[in-house]
Amino acid sequence: MEDDDVRDALVDFMNALGPPRTIQNTTNWGWNTSSDPCTNTWHGVTCDTGNKTVQKIVLEKLSLTGTLDFESLCEETSLLVLSLKFNNLTGDLSPEISNCKKLRHLYLTGNHFSGSLPDSLTGLADLKRIDISNNELDGKLPDMPRITGLLSFLAQNNRLTGQLPNFNYHQLQDFDVSNNDFSGPIPDDTGNFGANSFLGNPNLCGKELQKACPVKKRKKNLNNILMYSGYAILGLIVLVLVSLLFLKRKGKHEDTKSVDSVKKGVNDSGISSGKNRSEFSITSAENGGVSASLVVLSSPVEAVNGMRFEDLLRAPAELMGRGKHGSLYKVIPSGGIPLVVKRIKDWDISRDEFKKRMQRIDQVKHPKVLPVVAYYCSKQEKLLVYEFQQNGSLFNLLHGSQNGQHFDWGSRLNVACGTAEALAFMHAELQNDGIAHGNIKSSNILFTQDMEVCVSEYGLMVVEDSSQNSNVFNLDVYAFGVILLELLTGKPVQSNGLDLAQWVNSVVKEEWTGEVFDKKLVVEGANEERMVALLQIALKCINGSPDVRPGIGQVAAMIVSLKEEEERSMVSSDP
Repeated sequence: MEDDDVRDALVDFMNALGPPRTIQNTTNWGWNTSSDPCTNTWHGVTCDTGNKTVQKIVLEKLSLTGTLDFESLCEETSLLVLSLKFNNLTGDLSPEISNCKKLRHLYLTGNHFSGSLPDSLTGLADLKRIDISNNELDGKLPDMPRITGLLSFLAQNNRLTGQLPNFNYHQLQDFDVSNNDFSGPIPDDTGNFGANSFLGNPNLCGKELQKACPVKKRKKNLNNILMYSGYAILGLIVLVLVSLLFLKRKGKHEDTKSVDSVKKGVNDSGISSGKNRSEFSITSAENGGVSASLVVLSSPVEAVNGMRFEDLLRAPAELMGRGKHGSLYKVIPSGGIPLVVKRIKDWDISRDEFKKRMQRIDQVKHPKVLPVVAYYCSKQEKLLVYEFQQNGSLFNLLHGSQNGQHFDWGSRLNVACGTAEALAFMHAELQNDGIAHGNIKSSNILFTQDMEVCVSEYGLMVVEDSSQNSNVFNLDVYAFGVILLELLTGKPVQSNGLDLAQWVNSVVKEEWTGEVFDKKLVVEGANEERMVALLQIALKCINGSPDVRPGIGQVAAMIVSLKEEEERSMVSSDP
């Protein structure tokens, strides 16, 4: 049964759509506060298998003449599919669409929507198919490449302007922006879409339209020469000043042999008092002095910009956990935004190598990979700073207190898919650098404020087993396979996953495959065929012969296909 507040909001959503009186009087129309959208019959509504939440709303060809109230609609946060095809709806598409966090399919073709697409649309990470064709939309498109899993984008016959964003044309299955007012070059370098997808935009150019784009000629003049000469002189001055400052500081530090050891004083709650510094404070000295420079990377966290190493030392710190390679602390600096500090000990890597590694990883961005916002490096230990993720980890969700959260099959499949896509992207970008994750486990799969999956600690471990260093990426595949087993079985991991892998293999060998799955999934009524399919993918990943394991890109493609199959089964027929 749906929550009363959500039910009332859905009724408001329908009232705003302006359904004709004749339709409202039909049998089984529903859409009122005296009935339930899941346990009773509401026209066009499909709920989950447990009849608890609305997941699909299809209201096509109903002569609706009102507006689309996303603020009310998105009170239903579990909505996956919205189709309002071929009505007479007007008005703009409001930014509140971003509250429909799990929306995967959006079909609005054949209406009279106007205005521009809201920037907040790109925050819907699960969106797969968008059809806004045959409307009166205008303005520039938002940053659509942020929706990394997009498979279909249909926007023909509108009044959209500006340059086309650089969609992932390799991934797109359907694409049409014909009959708009786009301008500039067509960024599609795949050749997957022909002229029909771009016709009717007089100012577009590119090989698809057999219309060459004008070549911009660079003009070298005296002003340019003077400008660049000025930059060079300015850079030289800065270099000289930095060198002088370094020499001055080095002279001051030569009399210092070490830094005072930091008091560990942590009170009973695990947070250090104001008089004591954090346990992770650096006490190592190098070359007769201490390097206390915190390197801040391109940080989206405003509070980190301008932060000094001393700010971290003075901040209260809470020990979150210890592992084989170091400790993890929650730190709240004076800015008030909580951070996480990963302290790594005994990593045999030079400062230059470590710096190059961090800078290279920082150059590779993926929305589902948690970026390092700052780091510190000394001879004895390294510190890495991340933004704190308040919703915890996959490990906590699977094996700890779920705080009333229902971790259903669809959510687990989303985690598997998001993690696989993130790893596939990172592997592809960092293959030549030989930088794999190195420590994939459920406690390193975090959840953002919006419960989106987020892979943390990428590249912080160099694989210790030199016999397998020739393919460190293979080890990530094995570790990811263990995570899939955790998702399917609900069982925790010990002995680096060998125990869980051996148990699953033994059960499957005895042809008792059904006994593998988490009883919660079985009670929920999750599709056994697709659970078995994901199990088969996991078994490929944990194959005892590393050379036989698939690449993470292949694994991601298989899981994406499986997720698409799950979506099709929910939609029953693609509206």
